[in-house]
Amino acid sequence: MTSARTSKISPVRHPRRRRAIKRQRLGWRGRSTLAAFLLIFVLLAWGAAARQLASVSNTERTRFDAIIVLGNPADRDGNPGPVQLARVTEAVHEYERGVASRLIMTGGMTRGSFVEARVMARAARAQGIPDAAILVEPEAKDTVENACYSARIMQAHGWASAEVVSSAYHLPRAGIIFSHLPLEWRTHAAPPLVPESAAERATGTALEVLKTARYLTWARWTERCEP
Repeated sequence: MTSARTSKISPVRHPRRRRAIKRQRLGWRGRSTLAAFLLIFVLLAWGAAARQLASVSNTERTRFDAIIVLGNPADRDGNPGPVQLARVTEAVHEYERGVASRLIMTGGMTRGSFVEARVMARAARAQGIPDAAILVEPEAKDTVENACYSARIMQAHGWASAEVVSSAYHLPRAGIIFSHLPLEWRTHAAPPLVPESAAERATGTALEVLKTARYLTWARWTERCEP
């Protein structure tokens, strides 16, 4: 006499049903987290692409009415930091090459109690630039205001063209911002005075990608400034 063995056959699940079960297991919190990560990825990709496509100039001019030097914080003692000094030094070189006959230093009190533009103006004077060739814009708190307030100074003097000097990693975002102003302009990179490590360059670029994404999605509309 043989005993009958019963085998238990597991039901075959349809692929669509398996996906539905996975979605159910994921839950609304998981889906929200996934959506947030996707949104962040898209915004960062947008910021990186915008930097790659950013214009470096809207003119063929080689001589300008002014050189705009974008600010950077001074050190804790009120002396120019390495980045700030590099920008001023390159602007002085451009002045000496005859690119423009005046410098606009722009930058407010963004760190500590020192106004960026005044620290930069002092550094330019120390390098031989006369007071009459230096204009100080001491209110701007970010690059949007750097561009807008400098454009106001230029319009007040009847000037219409500028070379914009800043660090290389900063210029793509600056170019995007200046492209919305009624000026003829080009950007010009200030070489670092101290060699940068790969980590420093990567960190600076990553931060600028974030700031570019923020500008495109938020600051362009909420921090609009009419020159």
